[in-house]
Amino acid sequence: MWSVGAERHADVMSKTSAARSSSSVVRRAAAALAGAAVLAGAAAVCGPGVAYSAPRSTTPSATDFSDCPALPDGVDPARWRCEVHTAAPRLTIGKVTVDLAPITMTHAEGPLPDGSNGQVWGAMHTAPTAVPGGLTGTPAGDHVPVLGMAIQPEYGGRSDFYTGRFSLRFRLIGPLLPHGCTIGASEPVDFQLKRSGPSKWVSQDPPVIEFSAYDDTFTAPAAEHCGPLAPSLNRRLGLPAADQNLMSYDASYTFKTYDQLT
Repeated sequence: MWSVGAERHADVMSKTSAARSSSSVVRRAAAALAGAAVLAGAAAVCGPGVAYSAPRSTTPSATDFSDCPALPDGVDPARWRCEVHTAAPRLTIGKVTVDLAPITMTHAEGPLPDGSNGQVWGAMHTAPTAVPGGLTGTPAGDHVPVLGMAIQPEYGGRSDFYTGRFSLRFRLIGPLLPHGCTIGASEPVDFQLKRSGPSKWVSQDPPVIEFSAYDDTFTAPAAEHCGPLAPSLNRRLGLPAADQNLMSYDASYTFKTYDQLT
């Protein structure tokens, strides 16, 4: 049997080895982002692993009106409607192209007491989507868990459904990325969405309208608040990018007037 001193020595050696192993993972990941050949070493540390699976969240259905916002004072509820949009976006931002998880957005619109058009933002729901190639842009990023990365859109604080203006931030999620790592953290990405064809009514009761839209003119800023990997991460993503970006989606929406909601 080991003596107490031997056990303590073994425990210290074990903790030291674990700390060295953890530090090695981070160094190897950073080197991978810079283009170094460290994939075999990362795989050895992490084990065979499975493809990185982005966290899941629940997205309300397109017929869920629970996010309808409160109306402005003095408006007629029968002339205001709550709209629920569901979109399936495809995003090219910098060097990355990804089919995003469905996005559900809720807002209200109608005439204000002075006769002008009014809008009130409600809510947005979506889920993270794994970025092909993960942090490295290589097959290892898809199969070594520590090198995985997902992207999740978040409402950027500006919307105008009459004109198609809309802003988003894109949170980057991964084992080696801090919580606040975001594209558009300081200033969100502004979209000027254009219809790519006429709208189509697919149902009158309940009302369901389908349409497609896109924007290929927006500027993509660099990712911010991403810790020591930020410079290499932005090189991997091709950010910032002034052109060659694209947001396109097929969408549908339904609505109820506020007198139908009460």
